[in-house]
This record gives sequence, C-alpha cells and structure tokens, in this order.
Amino acid sequence: MNPSENDPFKAAHKPVEDGFPYDLETDSLADSMGLRLPNRSLYVLQGAVGGGKSLISQRLVYGMVENGVKVLVITTELTTRGWIEQMESIGYGITDAIREGKLMVFSRFGSVAESNPDISLEQLLDSEAIELADVVVIDSASSLMPSHLDDSSRFKLLQRLRQIASKGRSLMLCVDPEEMDAKLMHNLRSSAEVVLDLMTAMIGGEIKRNIVITRYLRAAGPIQTSIGWRVEPSMGFIVDITAVS
Repeated sequence: MNPSENDPFKAAHKPVEDGFPYDLETDSLADSMGLRLPNRSLYVLQGAVGGGKSLISQRLVYGMVENGVKVLVITTELTTRGWIEQMESIGYGITDAIREGKLMVFSRFGSVAESNPDISLEQLLDSEAIELADVVVIDSASSLMPSHLDDSSRFKLLQRLRQIASKGRSLMLCVDPEEMDAKLMHNLRSSAEVVLDLMTAMIGGEIKRNIVITRYLRAAGPIQTSIGWRVEPSMGFIVDITAVS
C-alpha cells in the first residue's frame, strides 16, 4: 500500500485545518449533524451487521470528497471494484475523484479478488498512503483487531491511533462490537471525538434506521440527537425528516 511518487493523490493533498465539510445539496445530513467533522480526531461508527456502517461511511466519504477533502478508504469487506460499484449504485459517482487524486481506495481483497486475509490493523497504519490523506476510513476496523487484548496492548493501539490523529488527519473506524475486545471498544468510545451509534428497528413492517449522535465534539453547527435515514437506488442518502428528533 505504498503510493508512487507520481500518484495524483499525493500531488493533490493539501491539509484541511478547520474541520472537514461533508454537506451535499441532495440531503440535509450535515445540517443536522454538526456541519463539519472535527480534524485531528477519531470517529467511531458503531453498529451490528446490517446496521448501515458502510452506507453511512460512504455518504460521509462522498460528501467530504465533494468538498475538497482528501480521503483514503480501506475496505475489508469488498474488493476495490466492489466498493466503487456500491457507491455508483446509490448515485455517488467517484471514478473522477479517484482519477483526479481526491480519493484513494484500498481493499485487502485487491482490485478483484486477490485475498490478503492476514493483514492486520498495525500493517494498515504503517501504510505511506495514510500520510497523504486528511481522513482515513477503515470499514470495518473491528475485523482487523485481535479479539482478546491485555491492558498494555489496548493502550498501545489507542496510543498509535492518537499519534496518527495528532499529525493532522482523522480516522473513521467502522466497528461491530461483537467482533472485537469489549474493553478496547469501551476505550475507543471514551477517547473518540465523534461516536455515532447506528440503530435499526422494525416498525409497521418496515426497517427504520437511525443515527444516534452519542458524542460530537467541536461541531461547527447544530446537532440532532437522532437522525432517521434511508438509502434509495440512484438517489443516495435521504434524511427521514419524520424520524429526526
């Protein structure tokens, strides 16, 4: 995962100092959730399987890229092509952004299906590409973490994440608490500047999805406690105004 010296992503990178805008004309998510994501921070998107972690992260990625933020996405669930196709399917075309050096996408499955199942979170954090991004998204980070750690190992991992953030970039970790060490999960939530809990409920025969904003430090705008949402093919992310509280 070492980009070449001629990589357009490297050439296009300019640090963003006052937070990362992610607003889009097609939805009001940013207006309901702080307007900007804080810089030099950890973001935790927590949810169970099917909770919408990938979709929310994709919406945030697209919004940031559209606003000039340089983003590195590391997916452990899809191939690079699969991730791009998933974005395209919900109306978020990002091939131009990749070509222009605004977005870089890595997968442990390679471009198509060249699996690298033994890659660890530590190896990913050593990638030179991380140094070139404003925001690094790992989906899902919990699948790369050891399930049992001692206190020293938990501290060292959290310290490493903090060191990366202190150098001017932010880390977005999509996590499933059932996949990872419970104490590490608690420590991550306690340390993160942004904690979003993704909830689902069956109401009237339909699945209702909500983003519960558990923590959001250094917000640039108003924050709702809970935001209902859905995704429609070719329309992208839609805020359900009847479910916002």
